[in-house]
Amino acid sequence: MNPTRARIVTAGLMLTLFLVSMESTVVSTGMPTIVSQLGGLDAYSWVFTAFMLASTTTVPLYGKLSDLYGRRPVYATAMAIFLVGSVLCGLATSMTQLIIFRAVQGLGAGGLLPLVFIIIGDLFSLEERARIQGLFSGVWGVSSLAGPLLGGFIVDRVDWQWIFLINIFPAPLAAALVWWAWVDRPRPVGPRPAVDYLGAALLTAGAVALLMGLSDLAAPWAWGTLGLAAALLAALAWVELRAPDPVLPLGLFRERMFAVACAHGVLAGCAMFGSTAFVPLFVQGVLGTTATEAGAALTPMLLAWVFASIIGTRLLLRVGYRSLSLAGMVSLTAGALMLTQVSAQTGRVPLMFYLGLMGLGMGLSIPAFLIAVQSTVERRKLGTATSTLQFSRSIGGALGIGIMGAVLTAGLAASLASAGVDPATVSVNGMLDQGGGQAVDETLRAALSAGTRGVFVVAFVAAALGLVVTALAPRGTIGDLAARREQDATPQPGAVGE
Repeated sequence: MNPTRARIVTAGLMLTLFLVSMESTVVSTGMPTIVSQLGGLDAYSWVFTAFMLASTTTVPLYGKLSDLYGRRPVYATAMAIFLVGSVLCGLATSMTQLIIFRAVQGLGAGGLLPLVFIIIGDLFSLEERARIQGLFSGVWGVSSLAGPLLGGFIVDRVDWQWIFLINIFPAPLAAALVWWAWVDRPRPVGPRPAVDYLGAALLTAGAVALLMGLSDLAAPWAWGTLGLAAALLAALAWVELRAPDPVLPLGLFRERMFAVACAHGVLAGCAMFGSTAFVPLFVQGVLGTTATEAGAALTPMLLAWVFASIIGTRLLLRVGYRSLSLAGMVSLTAGALMLTQVSAQTGRVPLMFYLGLMGLGMGLSIPAFLIAVQSTVERRKLGTATSTLQFSRSIGGALGIGIMGAVLTAGLAASLASAGVDPATVSVNGMLDQGGGQAVDETLRAALSAGTRGVFVVAFVAAALGLVVTALAPRGTIGDLAARREQDATPQPGAVGE
């Protein structure tokens, strides 16, 4: 591919990554306003969960489809689904519609994110990828920072629908750049490898059933749904152990490093992504700020995450991945612990400091585990291990949001009942609809404060468990792990018949 086409594809991929990354965070600052207009506080968490679940469970499937049918048509299909989902979200007139359309949007995002990095791998050599990775990391950092701020600005200055409709301008441009400039490599002639559709279907159905059961444990159908989830996940394990090319490689979990890294991903993702989804609700509903100010509260966390990722990877070879990961989890746990103490009297500066500690912890531990896993697994399993590790963090975030949503609903009802108020007779939606700084019912404010504090307790428990799991990681430097992998891959004399 000539340099001009390569630059055009790179620009299209950068714009794609910006859109998908931003869409994961832009909605958080708009949700209090959306709830105030559409209602459905009890379904608050599902707006996040639907997107994360759809985008997470489809990642392995899109990768296999791109191997079968080429990057170009699969990318275009994913972008079309993402764009249709964005438009439908902007046209939603109820919380149920918004949740369904967010799932459609997530189905597209689940293809775009892996295809960005797959095409980068096809387009650039190893040396070139090492140089350009910093550029794409910068795009991710900027989009993560811009998301909450842009979401708050749009809600305050325009209307919440444009949080989603704004994609109708840059998304077609990104798709046109990649479609025009990218040329797929010829695929090898021969039988196509099997796609584990059954495994992907069982994984999605099991995760959805699990989250539905956790969303309302008091409902009569909750425990039946959890039983269905257990059955589906058991069937998933049975299928994946027999699939020639499984979507979820259970055999890798026999390796201690990989198992610890995935457990860390689930718990850290639960603590971080779960609590982040509810911080704007606390800031806007309890502290009485605007949506823009609620988005600004998340900025230190995102800045600390990007900064720690850059510094941590430079320190990795000197300090060691395990020490760096433990330091990160201590920071994450300390920030989550402090977050459990917030109340209506908490200032925004202390809150931003707590979130900064959590972001620092994620920035130190996530890259350390990623590089450690990539240095441990066999080279032929590198792509599968990397995508599964990403999946563990995403599913942890989805689980965290689901559990925290149930805790918020239960805590809010209990606080109102203890104050002598029938939860069915009050409207939190009306409270959220009031502008920052205006008087609100103190009973509602106290109840929402207690409910969100329960959410942050769940985040702290997950972070603390993540710290314990991290301590179980095998000792050794990245160099030791890489050398051990090469030694294991080299046939040893006298090994025949062992």
